[in-house]
Amino acid sequence: MKIEVKKNILATNSAMAAENHQRLEDHDVRMINLMASPGAGKTSVIMQAIEHTRDRLRLAVIEGDIASEIDSLAIEAMDIPAIQINTDGGCHLTAVMIASALDHLDLDTLDLIIIENVGNLVCPAEFDLGETARLVIASVTEGHDKPHKYPMIFRQVDAIIVNKIDLLSYCDFDLNHFRRTVRDLNPDVPIMELSCRDGFGVGEWRRWLEASATAGPIDLKS
Repeated sequence: MKIEVKKNILATNSAMAAENHQRLEDHDVRMINLMASPGAGKTSVIMQAIEHTRDRLRLAVIEGDIASEIDSLAIEAMDIPAIQINTDGGCHLTAVMIASALDHLDLDTLDLIIIENVGNLVCPAEFDLGETARLVIASVTEGHDKPHKYPMIFRQVDAIIVNKIDLLSYCDFDLNHFRRTVRDLNPDVPIMELSCRDGFGVGEWRRWLEASATAGPIDLKS
């Protein structure tokens, strides 16, 4: 007898994700699931988002980590609501975890929630959280082969950030090769280049966020 454990886990998660999505819709709130490898710069990218949209959007952040509160404390220091989820070894967030976090946020006072998922390019791609958009960060320090190695996550996302672009000349990262590989997997996905150090590309990142928060058309150049 074959027991479909994974299938049952994903089905249960999807049901809760649908409830999360409807809950957000009822409060007219959008939620972005931000995924990346450890060290790709997820928290820095979120802090750039806060810095450049806080006068336009009412934000909150859900921080997912195996352990510690380092990132959520950094977000709270910017006077932004932050909910910390520690998975105690788990490699991804689940819809149940997000539902619990939503219980601790005043959704009527928010426009956009950014989830920083656990650093991982495998498991987070399989678990719907009820988000309205998915984004993956690829750092130039990781190498340009990540879309080859982890095609599922690059195929599923609504946008991609190439972070630490200021280090491009110091790393063996072929940006054109990366773009070609991504286009084979996800032909129309926006690919934004960003440096949290010098601010390159922040305007494009801000415009994508604002459009995502209002469910409007995304024009990265306007």
